[in-house]
Amino acid sequence: MFLGSYKPSFNLKSKRVALPKKIRDYLATSEIILSLGYENCIFGFDIKTWEKESARQLTTPISDRSSRDIRRFFFSAATVVKLDGQGRFVIPGDLLGYAQIKKPIIIGAGDHFEIWEEFNWQKHRLKLGRIK
Repeated sequence: MFLGSYKPSFNLKSKRVALPKKIRDYLATSEIILSLGYENCIFGFDIKTWEKESARQLTTPISDRSSRDIRRFFFSAATVVKLDGQGRFVIPGDLLGYAQIKKPIIIGAGDHFEIWEEFNWQKHRLKLGRIK
């Protein structure tokens, strides 16, 4: 299970980020799937969880407009990235731009992790604190 929050090392020029060891420890392989996330973050999945979530999305009827839109959102920018020996990977430019990342924070979200722009995460956390 992906837990915690981390401020990883990040090189904006090379778009390379270091995945924290506590996150890497839950991965079965050195490959992860990155995709558009909600609230302008990036979702990160291990391969097994991605396959489960993909299967769940594909059970929704294609005749339903909302289902089609969720599939498009979920799959259109999804990409497989490989971690190097030090647990670093390059965030694709389209995902980096979507999430507006200049200073990333990686948070555990149970079955996946999320990569946020730190300022946006702090704003979102304030909203979460108001949820009753």
